[in-house]
Amino acid sequence: MSLSASATKVADGLRGPLQSLGVDLEDVEIQRAGRRHVLTVVIDRDGGVDLDLVAEVSRTVSETLDETGLGDEIPGAYVLEVTSPGVDRPLTEPRHWRRAVGRLVDVSLTDGSQVTGRVRELRDDTIVILDTEDGDAEIDPSAVSRAVVQVEFTRADEE
Repeated sequence: MSLSASATKVADGLRGPLQSLGVDLEDVEIQRAGRRHVLTVVIDRDGGVDLDLVAEVSRTVSETLDETGLGDEIPGAYVLEVTSPGVDRPLTEPRHWRRAVGRLVDVSLTDGSQVTGRVRELRDDTIVILDTEDGDAEIDPSAVSRAVVQVEFTRADEE
C-alpha cells in the first residue's frame, strides 16, 4: 500500500473522532524522514486553533491510532505533528471562505480574470461577497480556479 493510500485510510479513521471535538480534518500526510515517518494532521475550526486544542487533538489522534490499529498504516516508527493550515492554503470549501471573512484574498477565476478584495460574507455557501476597489463583487466559488488569503502585516483599516 502506498503512503498516500495509507494517509487516506488514516484520514477516514480520524474524521469521526475529530468531528466529535468540533474540528475539521483538512489534511493527513505521511512522509518519510530518515528512518522514521512523519504523520502530519492538519486541523481547523471556526474561531481558530489554539495550543490547548492541538494538545487535545494530539491525544485523540494517538488514542485512535492505537485503539483502532490505524497506526499500522504507518510503516515503522513515526512522529505525530498536529498543525493548522497555513495562510497559503487555497480556499476550496465553503468553511474556508467563511473563516476568511475580513481577510484580503486574491482570486483567479476559471475565465482567466483576477479579483482582489476583502471577503465580506459567504451567502448561503454559494456566493462570496468581496469588497474590492471597484465596489462589491459577487463570486461563485465554483467559478474559482484558485483563491488564497493575502498576508497583511498592517491592515489598511487599522492604520
